[in-house]
Amino acid sequence: MQKITTFLWFDTEAEEAARHYVSVFGNGSRVVEVQHYTEAGPREPGSVMTVTFELAGQRFIALNGGPEFTFSEAISLQIDCDTQDEVDHYWYKLGEGGQEVQCGWLKDRYGLSWQVVPRQLTELTGDPDPAKSKAVFAAMLEMKKLDIKGLQAAYDAAG
Repeated sequence: MQKITTFLWFDTEAEEAARHYVSVFGNGSRVVEVQHYTEAGPREPGSVMTVTFELAGQRFIALNGGPEFTFSEAISLQIDCDTQDEVDHYWYKLGEGGQEVQCGWLKDRYGLSWQVVPRQLTELTGDPDPAKSKAVFAAMLEMKKLDIKGLQAAYDAAG
């Protein structure tokens, strides 16, 4: 069992969000447990209180805590992708009903921020040649969804 679990505060959409995320990630992702509020409150007895779920082996807990708190860009979940198809899958599935931002960031329909990042970005921006690294970084700043071919083209053009 993991020692640290990400805890996500929703208004009333915890179960809906958890089931959506599980459908996006698949491959062993699952809802583990749903707990309901009791007469002790503070919300309606029988309504969903928390949903424990796993995405790609990582455990999360979603709470229906009310409208007092919302997500901000101060925290995001990063998805490391191996291929453009994988980037596209997560980008479109998580971005559905949400908002595309910049540099591989998006907000999903629940307001949670995600970074959908191809593994190649780290490799290309980590090149010891500062001209190549700078070119890739500049290309990334012009993108919303990250495009591996575009990043690679910027890298190749600088060298």
